[in-house]
Parts: sequence; C-alpha cells; structure tokens
Amino acid sequence: MTKAEVVKNIADTTGLDRQEVLQVVEAFMDTVKNAMSQGQNVYLRGFGSFVVKERAEKTARNISKQTTIIV
Repeated sequence: MTKAEVVKNIADTTGLDRQEVLQVVEAFMDTVKNAMSQGQNVYLRGFGSFVVKERAEKTARNISKQTTIIV
C-alpha cells in the first residue's frame, strides 16, 4: 500500500479532506523520522515499533568500476 492509498483510505473512512489527511500523514512521518535521527525509538501500542539499529560495516564491490567500498 502506498502513501497515496493510505491517505485515500483514511479520507474515505473519516470523511476528512484528502489534503488535510495528507498533511497529518506527512507530519506523522516527519515526527517518526526526526525522533529516529536523534536515536530515539518510537513505539505505537497495538501497531508496531520503529527501532534504530546499528549494523557492522561490511565491504561490497562495484563490479562496473572494479572497486571495493565499505557499506
């Protein structure tokens, strides 16, 4: 499901204007993104969690340029 489909579904269910719903959905996503960029986890009871995880470095190869990069 895309963001546009989520907005349409919420607008149809609640009777709110799509532009208002879009603003709310984007504000929610910005809030979650900003919290995670500060290292905070976001927990939504009954829905799920957005958790920041650290991963170890690993090496990858760029086959077209024959170079090794660290990801």
